[in-house]
Amino acid sequence: MMGLDATRVRAVVHKELRDFRRKRSIVVTMCVLPLLFLVEPVITIFLVTPSTSGAALQKSLILPILYLLLMPTIMPSTLAAYSVVGEREQGTLEPLLTTPIRQQEFLLGKATSVMIPTLALSYAAFTLFFAAVRLVANPVVASAVFHDSPTIFALFLLAPLMAGWGIVVGMAVSVRATEVRVAQQLGVLASFPPVVGIILLAVGVVSPTVLVALAFAVGLLVVDVLLLRFVSGMFDRERLVTGAKAV
Repeated sequence: MMGLDATRVRAVVHKELRDFRRKRSIVVTMCVLPLLFLVEPVITIFLVTPSTSGAALQKSLILPILYLLLMPTIMPSTLAAYSVVGEREQGTLEPLLTTPIRQQEFLLGKATSVMIPTLALSYAAFTLFFAAVRLVANPVVASAVFHDSPTIFALFLLAPLMAGWGIVVGMAVSVRATEVRVAQQLGVLASFPPVVGIILLAVGVVSPTVLVALAFAVGLLVVDVLLLRFVSGMFDRERLVTGAKAV
């Protein structure tokens, strides 16, 4: 990743964000998904009985909060899966690859352009969730939610790393796929493995502490970086343009 040209990366990011704005279906889908993911945790919070004992109450609130992490994990996978194969189907990939841009710059620009709206919408949805808890939920339940600082810390810390996983595996599928729909379906399926860790935290198999969240974040960061390097190694300009692997 040494010697990356930031100007080229920004150019790819600006191009992708312009494309997103022109495609209303992408914008609508990205705005609707966070609202759908908010329904279950908000309903769960409102159904929690305030008379529940302290430990049981705290445990019942962990799952709906961590459920919100599905949003940054699944939401970017379809966009990332479209990133390369979609360009190829539209016939815009070949002109882009004939420029001096390096494969790392191309992939990093694509990943960044997906990460920006994903985190913006995810953190906006998190804010709406906590605002709803503060304003509408039972005061006892709301107090328990806001006193669960390790879980809230894990939510905001892990969101970009879960999004990173979804983006990288989506791009890996996109580099190898030949059809957009297949790439997007495989991208969504491939985004699920880190959810296992979230489930273990949510059901109490692993205690959701700050140290556990940090350890999980470090491990996920290392995996994301290694996967990005792996995807860069899979990137073959000649195969992407002509359909044949370079000799």
